[in-house]
Order: sequence, then C-alpha cells, then structure tokens
Amino acid sequence: MARITCEDCLKALGDNNRFNLVHLTVERIHQHRQGEPFLSEGKNQEIVMTLREIANKSVSFNNINDLPNHLRGKKDEEESARGEVHS
Repeated sequence: MARITCEDCLKALGDNNRFNLVHLTVERIHQHRQGEPFLSEGKNQEIVMTLREIANKSVSFNNINDLPNHLRGKKDEEESARGEVHS
C-alpha cells in the first residue's frame, strides 16, 4: 500500500492545521484502544492505521463522535442477520 503522509491527511481534512490533525488522530486512537475496529485494511501500527483512516476520509471532525455508535449499530445488525442473540 502507498506510504501515508501528513499532507495526505491534511488534504483530506480540508485545512492545513497540523494541530487539528494531531487532535483528531489522538481522539481516534483513544477509540481504538477502547475496542473500536479500524476502518482501513492493513497490518501497520495503530498510528499508521489511524492516519490511513483520516487520509481516506473515513474519519473526520464531522463524524469522530458518531463512529463508535455507528459501528456498534452496524455490528448489531450483522449479528441479528446471523441470528446471534446477546443478553
């Protein structure tokens, strides 16, 4: 896979503020450490995987707070479709 750069991430965010990029990245890493799955495929370190999520516009300031709920809802739908029941 192509090398990810800060410039790719800044372009995806639509501003040239590296502080904003660091803030978003740290917030997403906290989510990963609480069990949220990565939205990008790969076997890199969590920082690289998180930057990939930002560069491909899967993670942004507009959706960072909704991602855990969105992913949990998606997982529940998949489990329901398979007939799995949780109490």
